[in-house]
Amino acid sequence: MEIRVVEKVLKVNDELAQAVRDRLRPLGVATVNMISAPGSGKTTLIERAVEALGAARRIQVIEGDPDTTLDAERIAATGAPVVQINTAGGCHLEANLVLRALEQLDLAPGDLLVIENVGNLVCPVSFDLGEDKRVAVVSVTEGHDKPAKYPKLFRCADLVVLNKIDLLPHVDFDVARFREYVEKLQPGVPVLDVSCRTGEGVDAWADWLRALGPADAVR
Repeated sequence: MEIRVVEKVLKVNDELAQAVRDRLRPLGVATVNMISAPGSGKTTLIERAVEALGAARRIQVIEGDPDTTLDAERIAATGAPVVQINTAGGCHLEANLVLRALEQLDLAPGDLLVIENVGNLVCPVSFDLGEDKRVAVVSVTEGHDKPAKYPKLFRCADLVVLNKIDLLPHVDFDVARFREYVEKLQPGVPVLDVSCRTGEGVDAWADWLRALGPADAVR
């Protein structure tokens, strides 16, 4: 019985995710779903991307969080349009919430929509939000075994960002093993080493976003 309920929920979600795509693709808007554990640095990565892309490509943001508007306030301070979704304790965003949030954004042709999902490495992976690309973010403070422990995310990610690499001298994180785990799960998926504090890898992150088009969808 529980399995049937879950299947029904996912089926409805997939239909709404397609509605998101049907709405955004005619506009030429590419959509990115960022998934990570709490505290990995997703918000800072978005801030740096907004700064790096500037007027060349406008980024609009949907912020998912169980409570508070703290991350949305940070994004708003960059000048990027942002909508906050509070899930009231929910562990992930769903396509119906994204569809509603779109009503509050004035998306234009060529814009990039970035969805910062709720911090969680499990639940968000099962829910399609109508995105064109998924980005998995892992900070070096979390441990190099995250891909092995949470393989589903890394099997479906279009990009893996290894974040906060400036902290490597201070933590027990084996970069080679991390990359080995990722490669075994999805051979060839790009992995970017990034430090928002020093700026290392930020240009590569911005370039990856800049190159995205709505036809890049893989799901």
